[in-house]
Amino acid sequence: MNETLNSSDKKLLLHLAREAVTSTVQTGKLKMQMVTGERLLAPQGCFVTIKKQGALRGCIGNFTSDKPLYQLVQEMAASAATRDPRFYPMKEDDLAEFELEISVLSPLSKIESPEEVEVGKHGLYLEKNFSRGVLLPQVAVEHKWDRETFLMQTALKAGLKRDDWKEGADLYVFSAQVFAEQ
Repeated sequence: MNETLNSSDKKLLLHLAREAVTSTVQTGKLKMQMVTGERLLAPQGCFVTIKKQGALRGCIGNFTSDKPLYQLVQEMAASAATRDPRFYPMKEDDLAEFELEISVLSPLSKIESPEEVEVGKHGLYLEKNFSRGVLLPQVAVEHKWDRETFLMQTALKAGLKRDDWKEGADLYVFSAQVFAEQ
């Protein structure tokens, strides 16, 4: 990652994400807000996760971007609310109670061996044939998975068989600076 975000950067990104979700759900359009904070102007990948009562409600992101971080956060927040194919698009009733979590990503790094995966530090991106799956670093921690379970779950997320990570798959790791609303 370029630079570590400070607490005011994180607070601002969470505010922008919440505004993006709210305005998109209410109007059907993202009203992009501009910022000038230097660390937020650098292009960087991120994922925005929406939870409702602790349960996943939407999560969308990009590993790379040619857009400033603050802009990508807003776009991913709006998409997580309305375009995650696992959930119906959020409605105004859904705006009453939701929590946001943002993961600002390091670049992907291809690994040669599954032994290089460090649970709690790395997220996983798996690619095999035309299938791709990603799990953020905090997912393995939240579910108390070991390395092998993390790899199996990433393969399943890609729509593959649980052991398909063992042969012929390209594995990538990344780290994330993760922060959420309190």
